[in-house]
Amino acid sequence: MPMLEEIKMEEYNYSLPLESIAMAPSAYRDESKLLIYQNQLIQEDQYKNISHYLNSNAHLVFNNTKVIAARILFKKNTGGEIEVFLLEPANNMPHEQALQVNTTSNWKCLIGGVKKWKNNEPIYCTTTGNDPITISALLKNKYEDYYEVEFAWNPASLDFSTVLSLAGKIPLPPYIKREATSYDTQRYQTAYAKKEGSVAAPTAGLHFTPEIFTLLDEKKIDQSFITLHVGAGTFKPVSSETIAEHTMHEEYFEVSKKTIEDLLDNDKMIIAVGTTSLRTLESLYWIGVKYLLRLTKDDQILHLGQWENITLQEKQSISKQDALKALLVIMSNKNQQAVTGTTGICITPGYQFKIVQGLITNFHQPQSTLLLIIAAIVGNKWKQIYEYALQHDFRFLSYGDGSLLFIE
Repeated sequence: MPMLEEIKMEEYNYSLPLESIAMAPSAYRDESKLLIYQNQLIQEDQYKNISHYLNSNAHLVFNNTKVIAARILFKKNTGGEIEVFLLEPANNMPHEQALQVNTTSNWKCLIGGVKKWKNNEPIYCTTTGNDPITISALLKNKYEDYYEVEFAWNPASLDFSTVLSLAGKIPLPPYIKREATSYDTQRYQTAYAKKEGSVAAPTAGLHFTPEIFTLLDEKKIDQSFITLHVGAGTFKPVSSETIAEHTMHEEYFEVSKKTIEDLLDNDKMIIAVGTTSLRTLESLYWIGVKYLLRLTKDDQILHLGQWENITLQEKQSISKQDALKALLVIMSNKNQQAVTGTTGICITPGYQFKIVQGLITNFHQPQSTLLLIIAAIVGNKWKQIYEYALQHDFRFLSYGDGSLLFIE
């Protein structure tokens, strides 16, 4: 594995024309184009035929997180507007709990126009209609990368999830310079979205339909679901010269005991649907390793830092089976049916995958951490793959087309 200081981001640059970026979804989810890369060969098809390229021993792992309406436009008493973008609950409160509370909820946020917002000055947002909702916001604390905001609302009997769905807007990627519509509310969400908490969609899953799942079932291709709540950091560009100087965002994950047990089957080819699923699956291995090396205790929140896998790799050669079984021990000790924690893992070229054997994913921005994951899977062939996609009118980024890549 190359030294992090040797991974220069300029080597992961390419020219992405504006016309190749999808600013809206395709008319039908499963008619998006699909590039298949296997045995150093490139093929082209549509997502509705993806089962043709998967063996019956394939096991797909999806991220069932659900995007929340994280953008709220507030007004000051003087009439000025301030946009608040929710990132995640404050004080390490689980997303599910923070979204189900009544009366008040504190969140880490980004704020547009924060210089106009004075401490202890409430700002307001009121919905229209027969039963209006009024939300107030107070700026509680300022930190280096975010602000803590306290939200309160009336009627206070509503839970915060309902309040957001009525007053907020779906947070489209920052390069899409338009307001989100009711169509985006449906299409910037996977068909299987279940657990609220993301502020960006796990976009590889946007192409999957009930019809595709039926075809997968007919071929006896198993599926599992994990949850990783995608943060705004997924769009954070790498501004440093090398990846070593870049700070990854951290995200909350939850994986059920059943999914861990499914992953123990060595006869299955584990294919991650999206980079969020991939990062979660690989993090599970390293968290299991940490537990076996007694670097994590039962009473601690499970966590994997950005470069911890590199340090751990130098210390051991623990099998996938043993690492995953360690997670079952953790759940048993805590009397829980799921393993939860946070991960900031950064996967770079040269990484040796421990669980995942393939990836379904969209086409990513130049010089991004997501593109480094692609290079970790296919090596320098990423250039050939992306050049093919550009020349054959594939649509790029969140609302774009995608690919099925096998690790070789």
